[in-house]
Amino acid sequence: MSSDLRSLVSELRTTLDRHQLDSAVNLLSRAKRTLLQQNALIPTPSTPPQLLSLAREVLELGALTSIRREDAPSFTRYYQQLQPFYDAERHIEATTGGVDLSTSQRSKITGLYLLLLLSVGQNTDFHTVLEGLVVEASLQGVSVEDDPYIKYPVELERSLMEGSYDKVWRETKSERVPSEEFGLFSNVLVGTIRREIADCSEKAYPSLPISNAKNLLFLDSEGAVIEFAQERGWILRDGRIYFPIEPEAPGAQAIPGTRSEKDILVASGTVIENAIGYARELETIV
Repeated sequence: MSSDLRSLVSELRTTLDRHQLDSAVNLLSRAKRTLLQQNALIPTPSTPPQLLSLAREVLELGALTSIRREDAPSFTRYYQQLQPFYDAERHIEATTGGVDLSTSQRSKITGLYLLLLLSVGQNTDFHTVLEGLVVEASLQGVSVEDDPYIKYPVELERSLMEGSYDKVWRETKSERVPSEEFGLFSNVLVGTIRREIADCSEKAYPSLPISNAKNLLFLDSEGAVIEFAQERGWILRDGRIYFPIEPEAPGAQAIPGTRSEKDILVASGTVIENAIGYARELETIV
């Protein structure tokens, strides 16, 4: 049975390399049925190390297949299924050395999961996962940023927190993207950036020229700007975008210790001023 499973894993690898995703899904189903028959879909202390590694590889290939099919919920399920396998293999390696971790794609899968969390704005979960990695790395005397798969989403998150949207945009387009799977998140992540900039724009300015908004929002054409503006409920007139104004409630008073509307506008204005500067620089690139 193990030889059959090894053949399935080898075929699955080849199929995924060729981007034959429908075939990969069928092979995954067969491989998981085989694992189920051997009670290896969930690791136990009695699971042989070789079978443990094969099961882990099946799930990793499943995770990568899900990414390429742009199926985030499926990828998340595979990520969660993989955690007990990673724990079991690390325990065996630490105590007996009886498992080969050289084939493990834990680093890549974890980096992709961090990027997924970042792309959909789940910042709390992002930092929870990252803190666990930092503790583990410190115990080994290394830094999480020594790993390019982890460093990539960490640097993107840092740039987002700084409001350096141009850095994020550049990184998603650069050759520093660790692998093809990471590149698939570009549209989602740039969409997150676009919404952040749009939110700040609404607070900072009464209006913006459509021509400025194109580069500011990382859109390909003024037509795309118009479509995006309509989705946000912005008003288009005379080549400009006018942002809706939300009136303050009558008699509203500032709460001590909180930021006033003026403070928010000033802070947002600073972000947008920087972003407009970046947009002008990007005109030389786009």
